This record gives sequence, C-alpha cells and structure tokens, in this order.
Amino acid sequence: MIYGVERRKVDEQGRFILPSDWRAEELKEDREVFVIKGKGYLKILPKKEIDLTKFFDSVDLGTNIGDWREFERRFYEVP
Repeated sequence: MIYGVERRKVDEQGRFILPSDWRAEELKEDREVFVIKGKGYLKILPKKEIDLTKFFDSVDLGTNIGDWREFERRFYEVP
C-alpha cells in the first residue's frame, strides 16, 4: 500500500471512492468505518475488533495478591 495524499472527486450526494488498496488492506471483510469530524478535516478509520486479552497482565499494582478479598477490602478502603 502506498501512503500519501490522493485527490478524489466528491459526487452531488457527498460520496467518494476509498482507494482499493486501502480497502483490501484495512477493511478486509468488515465494511464499517469510523468518520471523525474536525474543523476543516475528516478522518476515516476502519472499525476493527480489539483483542483486550493482551492487556490483562500489563498492569503492575505493586503487590502480590494472595487473598483477593483482603486486597479488595484494602483497595476500596476510604482513607
């Protein structure tokens, strides 16, 4: 896929054609996108499933949790 700026014509109903190489690489079989509106620009992002399991062990709370109930009690304790 070539990155850069492409000039596209917009029809009377506000439609234009997304580049075919971008559709093949980014959209694949899912045909939904997010359109982010900003002052003077539109940003188009493909809707993708995110695998949140890769973040499960990424938080270090600075403690070894042996007793979960004890941890919750201390965590939610109001000082």
